[in-house]
Amino acid sequence: MVDGDTFWMAGTKIRIADIDTPETHPPRCAREGRLGQAATVKMQAMLNAGPFKLVPIKRDIDRYGRKLRIVERNGVSLGAVLVRHGLARRYGGGKRSPWC
Repeated sequence: MVDGDTFWMAGTKIRIADIDTPETHPPRCAREGRLGQAATVKMQAMLNAGPFKLVPIKRDIDRYGRKLRIVERNGVSLGAVLVRHGLARRYGGGKRSPWC
């Protein structure tokens, strides 16, 4: 895991396309750091809980070279689960809102 919305899989860096999580490297404030760490731990637990599917979106790769994918298990976005837990926001591109 890199953070709550980015992870490595088989040597490929994956950016979870449908969410934005608080930054951890470095956080802009203590609250963002706490939420970012919690998002990272929760997403790692969900990824390790069993098989999941990487769903491509229109744009394949972001400006940092990461593959953009929605992560699903049984048709449910794992990103949406983080949103429900208050550890992520829905994201569809563009400017992100600050967490501080």
